[in-house]
Order: sequence, then structure tokens, then C-alpha cells
Amino acid sequence: MKTQADHSDKSCVIVVENLPVPFDRRVWQEAKVLHGAGWRVSVICPRTERYPAEFEEIDGIAVYRHPLPLEARGTLGFVAEYAAALFHEGRLLWRVYRERGFDVVQICNPPDLLFIVAAPWKLLGKKLVFDHHDVSPELFVAKFGPRRLLLNTLKALEWLTFKSANLVISTNETFREIAIRRGGKKPEDVVTVYSVPNSSWIRRVEPRADIRARSANILGYIGIIGDQDGLDHLIRAVDWLLREGNYRDFHAVIIGDGTALASVRALAAELEVDDYVTFTGYLSGPELLECLSTFDIGVIPDPVNDYNDKISMNKVFEYSALGVPSVAYPLSETQRLLGDAGTYAQGETPADLGRACLTLLTDTQERAMRAERARALGESAFSWEREAGKYLGAFERLHG
Repeated sequence: MKTQADHSDKSCVIVVENLPVPFDRRVWQEAKVLHGAGWRVSVICPRTERYPAEFEEIDGIAVYRHPLPLEARGTLGFVAEYAAALFHEGRLLWRVYRERGFDVVQICNPPDLLFIVAAPWKLLGKKLVFDHHDVSPELFVAKFGPRRLLLNTLKALEWLTFKSANLVISTNETFREIAIRRGGKKPEDVVTVYSVPNSSWIRRVEPRADIRARSANILGYIGIIGDQDGLDHLIRAVDWLLREGNYRDFHAVIIGDGTALASVRALAAELEVDDYVTFTGYLSGPELLECLSTFDIGVIPDPVNDYNDKISMNKVFEYSALGVPSVAYPLSETQRLLGDAGTYAQGETPADLGRACLTLLTDTQERAMRAERARALGESAFSWEREAGKYLGAFERLHG
């Protein structure tokens, strides 16, 4: 199974539990950065219907996939999912070690459990990197509410994950502060790498004709459709535009898939707004770019809570890369990234989100101005080449 690339003296295995590669854009971009710099890279991730192969080599990167028995929603479901995933991840780490070897193990949360299978490898001299994708305690509260015992358990697991890591890669400066303050990491052991899309693939193309024909004004969403992602807010904002805003010259396009897709579709039908909403499902490649290129306004409907206030939405980078103006709730990290390129709801309800959308739907000059600011921001501030340099530099220092 070994190839010429396997003779590299620098090797890494990346373990990610919640998304497969290459679907997980951040992880796949990181893997390609390491491979391009001469590292031997392996990835362990879940197997899905879209990515069913147990093993394949993509662009010189070995991908090992494991089954998941279910797609969790409740607390007990998550426990079962994570227990199964840890078993398979531990099994596949041994397989990667035998077949390809590795010097560095990178674990990517959620959940903050992967240190259980990764940390023992430090006894054999391997380095451990924690790629901090999510603040799991805040994510738990956003999904299930403040259940004290489980919340304290998650905080303890987060702390153990930080403590076990030789290096922490944070997705924004807020996460970096958490690693230092809550995780006790030294500032020099924490590096911020934003999840900026590679400009080589995200670009404007000819819009998809059937969607463009629906309206002169397209509201768009791209992302995972989970319980915490606010798609119910977007559907209710559409309802507000139609009934309270008395505005009908628009159509909403929702790109993505996830555990909440069925309930969001049901809500659209219940509110009788489904004629104004197109659900495309999961898209990739040219088809994805065609749909994205129809967006006139990009919506970030993630509601106001402690979790969303801290995270950097991938949609911020993706919309800006295409020069699409964004409408969002007044979330701290979103406002910090977008600044005056964004349009923000003046409250926390779907009606407030609808009003913010209406501003750009009806004022084409304002929309054009925000679009130009978004495009300029994407070109000047959101560069994967710069983020890749920080990521690779951290790995090279760790390797010695």
C-alpha cells in the first residue's frame, strides 16, 4: 500500500469525527497544505452514503473511513455515536501506524473526547495537535440547555483535551483566548488559523438559470442544517417578509443537509411559504458554484446565544469571497469579521432578521455598496494562503 510519498520523514494522521473528508473543507485544506509541504498525511473520518469507501487515496492523502451506527440528535444518541466512533478511531489509528506510520496526531472536535484514543500515542513519542473547531460546552447548552452535571463534564473533557495537546490550532481569536484562559495553554502553544476557503475553488460562475428565473432577488443560505443553525429563523423571516413586510419579489435558496432538514421543510410547509423556498440538498463542485453565484444576499440566520456569539461562521468567508452582502444577527464574532460590510438585525427575532433582509432587498444602492465592501474584505482580509502559512509553520516548529 505504501507509495513514494510514504518515504517522507514527516508524517501526520488527522482524526475528525463529525464530518467526512473531503466534505470537511477545513480539514481537507489542512491535509493538502501538509501534503504539499512534503508531509505523509493520513485522515481518519466517518463513512457516509456520499463517501462510502472504507479506504481511498485522494490527491496523495490516505483516507480511512469508519461506520457510524446512527446520526445522533438526543443526549443518549450522542453518547452511542461517540462511543462507536472512539472504538473505530482507536482501531484505525493502529492500522495507520502499521501501514504508514505517523509522528503527529491531529484531533478535531467536536466532541472533546478524541484525546482518549490519541493521547496514549504520546507515550511512544508522538506529538498531539488539537484543532479546535467548536466550543463544546457552549454548543451543548445551545442544543440542550444548561444541564449542570453534563455541562461540567464537558468542561472537564475540554480541559483534558487542551492539557493533552502539545499544540492548539484555534479557529479564531476568541477560541485562542479560551485555550489560554480555560485550557491553561501557553500563548506560544496556541495558533489561530481561520477557516477561509481556498480562492482556487470558490469563484463566481454563470448562475443556475432555473433558480435565477424564480426572482430578481435571491436570498441564499449555505451550510449544515442542524438544530442550532437557525434555519427555522430563516423560514420564519421569509414568512415575515411575505405577511408583515408585504414583499414578494424574492426567492430563498437553502444549500445543505443535516439532521434538522426534515423539520425545516415541515415548517416551510406549515407556514405555507414553501413556494418561496428551494431546498437544493447537498451540492459540490460546479453545481455548488452555480447556485452560490445566484445569491444576491447571503443570510446567516444562526440565532443569538453564547455559542454562536463566539464562533466564526464559514458563511462569512464564503459569501465575502463571492462579493455577496451578508445579513446576520448582531453576533460578536460575526460583527468583528464583517464590520461595516455586514447588515445586522436590530434584535434577536426572525422578524428582526426579516427587516434586515428587507433593507437590502428594497435598497439596491445599499446592497451594491455592501457587496463591494464584502468583495474587498474577501480579497484583503480573508486569505487561505496566509492562514495556511500559519498552520504549516506551527507544524514545522512542532516537528522540530
